[in-house]
Amino acid sequence: MKKVNETFEWAGGYASAHSRRFFVAKVASLIRSASSRVRPFLFVPVLIALSACGGGGAEKAGGNGRGNQGPAEVGFVVVRQTSVAQTADLAARVVAFQQSEVRPQVAGLIRRRFFTEGALVRAGQTLYEIDPRLYRAQANEATANLNSARANAEATRVRAERFRPLAEIEAVSRQDYTDAAAQARQAAAAVEQSRAQLETARVNLSFTRVPAPITGRIGRSYFTEGALVTTNQADPLAVIQRLDPIFVDIQQSAADLLALRRELASGGVVPASAAVRLRLEDGSDYGQTGTVQFAEVMVNAQTGTVTLRARFPNPQGVLLPGMFVRAQFAQAINRRAILVPQQAVKRDPKGQATVFIVGPNDTAVQKVVQADRTQGEFWVVTGGIDPGDRVITQGTANLRPNAKIRAVPATTPQSIRPRPADDQPSAPEKAG
Repeated sequence: MKKVNETFEWAGGYASAHSRRFFVAKVASLIRSASSRVRPFLFVPVLIALSACGGGGAEKAGGNGRGNQGPAEVGFVVVRQTSVAQTADLAARVVAFQQSEVRPQVAGLIRRRFFTEGALVRAGQTLYEIDPRLYRAQANEATANLNSARANAEATRVRAERFRPLAEIEAVSRQDYTDAAAQARQAAAAVEQSRAQLETARVNLSFTRVPAPITGRIGRSYFTEGALVTTNQADPLAVIQRLDPIFVDIQQSAADLLALRRELASGGVVPASAAVRLRLEDGSDYGQTGTVQFAEVMVNAQTGTVTLRARFPNPQGVLLPGMFVRAQFAQAINRRAILVPQQAVKRDPKGQATVFIVGPNDTAVQKVVQADRTQGEFWVVTGGIDPGDRVITQGTANLRPNAKIRAVPATTPQSIRPRPADDQPSAPEKAG
């Protein structure tokens, strides 16, 4: 009997949160499961008490089976207008500041290589020597031809000068003098021609020593000693790249760039500094800051992007051409932005960003806001609410528009617990 009474006490407490029909059915089930030694008439007072108790609870809840919990307690923050940088985080590739292919300007066999692959070379430093014997012989031949032309020019000049007084006294014909003078001029021209040929031969001879066209780091040699090279070959002997400073080519969507330019033109934002920071492929930050140099004047037809080129110091050679990086930089500053904690911003069924603010008469007012990007732990809101609004950040889990609330300043860490949903009654505590 004592066990049955304890069961009834538990059932009586449980009945305060449910409808009369539910409790009567529950007690009837308990009666059926009770020991056959307990007389049925002993349960009648209990049934009457439970029925009265259940009915009173329903009436107090306004006939819908829900208790009057009072206004929900929520935490709010007062939002202020502030200046927020519009930052971009874009994919980028590292490009050499200067790049030069080392190519032969004369044909021949490579006799020597004067550099170590991967080393730093200076402009004008000799990198290769091509067999010079043929070109030295050509230079010597050109020298001899020049000397011969000079001798011939001197002889024809003297002959023409000797004929001139003789032609005046008609000791020789006028035609002979004219021919002698023409031969002298031809011999002088031959001297100039021979001099040019000698200069060409000397230049070709100098080309047998292949110098570095720029200062930079040289890669591997594509040809070894003894290889035959020509002036029109497809492959370079080696490639030199200047790595300090170095360029980073950043790819930005043409649509985003157009939107930014419209905002700048309308005065909604102001230009930011061109400082750029890099994040490397391993997730680490590059220690040097770069600057944007220019934007490309056309859009890539395949990708729909515009190339922005930034310049970075690279004294340690950390950045290498072809490396993939992420470029982070501020493109503009919005001086009228509002920062709202991320937990305050929700999405409605249409995908619109919404927040609750404390409205008149302590009611929760839902507002649609423009929140397209985040900054740290905040959404950057550019429309929908005003400076000074009290945005609800705590206790919003089951909050409904126009609900009565009790607003208090938000706490950190959050101490306000979400209010249980109205259509989900609290679970009963089990006895014993």
